[in-house]
Amino acid sequence: MKKWLLVGLCVLALSGCRRYEEPEEIISSQEETTEAGPASTEAEAETPAQEETESEPERVPVKVKGIYLSGPAAGSGEMMDGILSQIQGKEINAVVIDLKDDNGRVTCAMDSPMVTETEASRPYVADMPELIRTLKEDYGLYVIARVVAFRDPWLAEKKPEWCLKLPDGSVFRDRSGLAWINPYKEEVWDYLVEIGTQAAAMGFDEVQFDYIRFCTEKGVGDVVFDEADTRSRSKTDVITEFTEYAYDRLAPQGIYVAADVFGAIIGSEVDSQSVGQVYEDMAKNLDYICPMIYPSHYGDGNFGIEHPDTEPYRTVLSALQGSAQVLEAAGQDGERRAVVRPWLQDFTASYLDHYIEYGPEEIRAQIQATYDAGYDEWLLWSAACSYTWEGLKTEEEAAAEAEAIAQSRAAAETETGAVQEDPAPAEGEAQTGSGTGAESGAAGEVPAAELIPPLESLPELPGQISPAGPAPEDSGKVDTVIPWMQMD
Repeated sequence: MKKWLLVGLCVLALSGCRRYEEPEEIISSQEETTEAGPASTEAEAETPAQEETESEPERVPVKVKGIYLSGPAAGSGEMMDGILSQIQGKEINAVVIDLKDDNGRVTCAMDSPMVTETEASRPYVADMPELIRTLKEDYGLYVIARVVAFRDPWLAEKKPEWCLKLPDGSVFRDRSGLAWINPYKEEVWDYLVEIGTQAAAMGFDEVQFDYIRFCTEKGVGDVVFDEADTRSRSKTDVITEFTEYAYDRLAPQGIYVAADVFGAIIGSEVDSQSVGQVYEDMAKNLDYICPMIYPSHYGDGNFGIEHPDTEPYRTVLSALQGSAQVLEAAGQDGERRAVVRPWLQDFTASYLDHYIEYGPEEIRAQIQATYDAGYDEWLLWSAACSYTWEGLKTEEEAAAEAEAIAQSRAAAETETGAVQEDPAPAEGEAQTGSGTGAESGAAGEVPAAELIPPLESLPELPGQISPAGPAPEDSGKVDTVIPWMQMD
């Protein structure tokens, strides 16, 4: 990709790649550069307010169109050469790199007391700051650190006192035999903030927390929590509280803060309470919120679609219409509200009874649905980091598309006489590619509860777990697993 010539734009960060690896022996096993604010030429005239402002690095937003990169992919020169050669000249402007992965391993050397104590470093990437510098300076990319939060089997084994526990005091394990961290443990919050701080020092533009939730696997209903930890707080209370805690400590360091959430929580009280994620509450404490709205994640009949995986446009459009309505209903003047940046599906869910092969048309359909729902940013998920490049536009095509969308939205606002943020498509408006319309017959302005029926079921899945998307087999296929949500 050509170096970006956007004046005054700093390259920033995005989201994550490979979600799951075969668990290694969890018994044995750590870079920096902070951007300073502009220096004053009249230091003697500075007021305290000016000094405080200039002490914090500037954060410059980017409308992200990105892909995920796992630690092994980011650390492989051959793989990165291939990916970067494909990115050049295309609309992709961001990458999400695993910094702390699904196994709890930190993917590079890190100067962190807890990483050192727990021997968590598994340095797939030999020099992360140098990689980030190259991605920014040579390719104009915004670089995001993916940090897996409460699914951390490595930390759980090293610090069993921070695990989910059963009534007899034993450690709860999921169906893969892996332990989970207790989100009520504030020592873990500090560890995650420590990782985020290191991400900022390395030069990442953004830290994106994944698995920022409670475990939902079968048997987790037997887990007990100590009142000394919970202090009468619910699951949703504590996840929202952690989100605010992390944001307040990381944003002043000049790094954007984001979180991945299940798409199923949008408009579903049952799912929100199970995982601990309340969409509209988390959005008040983040810069970006990234719903995982892969069509394969939705059970048959959701959104009135017989087999959602077979209709990527309608599924993504319906999910994002719900997002817009839920956030607008919850919004209040003066409150921060995260920008919505969905994860889209770039893999084939062949484990489903009813699925289709995902190729260029299916990728573009999801991106089009994102624009037609009124949103501008998106991320593609492929656990194997194997992307459908043919489904992406060139930089020039994407720029022309963005201009057409902006003009169409401006015209729509003029017609209605009201400026709408993240507008939902009007009922019956045709899918024109303008970024303001919906597929003919798509739902219009209806209550979110009606638009988004709660998930009735999830497909039978293999015995592996994956946070934001399917994980590849060792063969490198991308059509294997999706996150498991067992509601107890």
